Amino acid sequence: MSNQTVFQTLVGKAMSDEAFAKALTQNPEPALKSAGEGWDITAKDLEARLRQGHPIRLIDVREPHEWNISHLDQAELIPLGSLAARMDELDPTEEIVLMCRTGGRSARALDLLRTAGFRKIRNLKGGINAWAREVDPKLPVY
Repeated sequence: MSNQTVFQTLVGKAMSDEAFAKALTQNPEPALKSAGEGWDITAKDLEARLRQGHPIRLIDVREPHEWNISHLDQAELIPLGSLAARMDELDPTEEIVLMCRTGGRSARALDLLRTAGFRKIRNLKGGINAWAREVDPKLPVY
């Protein structure tokens, strides 16, 4: 069940993507969530590695309605809830950066992949909101 569905159930009404994004903004997750020392990459460091041509696979673990609000063109959407079932789509020899809104869900995704033996994985510290603030201010922060 998506966060939006859970929220709608709690408030007792359906919401548009815009209304859900506004509700999230009013009750935001704490910023700059971390996967722990050595497992994070900052938005600026990721930008530099991408500009240098490093082959990095970006996996966005948010929900589709969040992806519709804001996403990086080079990222792939694999929601956290389906990551375990879709793990076979990932190559443990590839460098993978996981991302979400603020870094919390992607840190959980990193733990899942780390447990499965992946080692070339990083968490985008602060998520897409950090990317929007530090790299691409045209992206909305929500």
